[in-house]
Amino acid sequence: MQTEFLQEARRQAEICNACRYCEGYCSVFPALHSERFFSDGNLTQLANLCHNCRGCYYACQYTSPHEFDLNLPKALAEVRQDSWDRFAWPMAFAKHFQNSGLMIALASVLCFAVLFLTIRALGSADGEGFYAVLSHSAMVSIFLPAFLFPLFSLAISMRRYWRATDGEPVQFSHIVEAFGSAGRMKNLAGGHGDGCNFEEEDRFSQSRRFAHQAIMYGFLLCFASTSVATILHYVFDVPAPYPIWSLPKLLGIPGGIFMVAGSLWLMGLKLKADRNLGAPSAWGGEMAFVALLFLVALSGLLLYALGSTGLMPLLLAVHLGSVLSFFLLTPYTKMVHGFYRLAALIRDAQRKPAM
Repeated sequence: MQTEFLQEARRQAEICNACRYCEGYCSVFPALHSERFFSDGNLTQLANLCHNCRGCYYACQYTSPHEFDLNLPKALAEVRQDSWDRFAWPMAFAKHFQNSGLMIALASVLCFAVLFLTIRALGSADGEGFYAVLSHSAMVSIFLPAFLFPLFSLAISMRRYWRATDGEPVQFSHIVEAFGSAGRMKNLAGGHGDGCNFEEEDRFSQSRRFAHQAIMYGFLLCFASTSVATILHYVFDVPAPYPIWSLPKLLGIPGGIFMVAGSLWLMGLKLKADRNLGAPSAWGGEMAFVALLFLVALSGLLLYALGSTGLMPLLLAVHLGSVLSFFLLTPYTKMVHGFYRLAALIRDAQRKPAM
């Protein structure tokens, strides 16, 4: 079913396809110029391929006050957000989060923190360190479903996206190309590698690219730290707590620092950027997600630094509450953009002729 966002994006894409001034810009324009007509699926693919670098807007001669009134970054951002809402499962909650993202994130963190403190008060403890506050079995029984739910929800969302964009069977070369582009944040470097215009208007900057890389690689380091700790616990019977020179700490501490720095950096950039070149209704939800990432990383670092003090039980409850909220809200927060962008990059790799 067509939405007003798709209709407006179609109008603007047809004008851009006729103009072709931005042909050397990001991956959106080669994909856009390869089409003669724009189906809803085409527009959804273009929207998720777009990284909102905004370079095309500042180069365009048809922006307001011209009668064409082009604002392609905003048009694609609104289609992109609309697609995330339509493909999400359950769909109703996605729209609620975009409208009240910050309040939902804060409420969930507080509620889960209180839950963990309550479990502690009831006497759930079976070891030393963190397990003296909350038993290992209690943590597993809570976090395993919380980890599996977003995977199930995201699998449904990705299937809906792939079907809507007429995705083809995936080859290994498509995956390699997509991961390579995502790892370098290639599209945030702009068409000529000078960066994007997200926060500096017509001035190029690499800041947004570097902030995203700090968050992404910080998150991967933290995920690797948790994975290694899981292997140590279950395979080698080496439970936490771990010393500072252990692999979980050598991965987790730098990862947390990168996430804190990247989140603060990105929040600053978003405050400087023109909201009218994105999806204005999604701004609050996007900021809530970045703030939640910041809280997850900061509470983890504070927990390590102050873990031997009387603040440890409270810090553990806040950290576990923020991590649990992060996992459960992943299918509805901006975190989902990583999965959609990767799918869009794979779909774009399919479009290109084989070398």
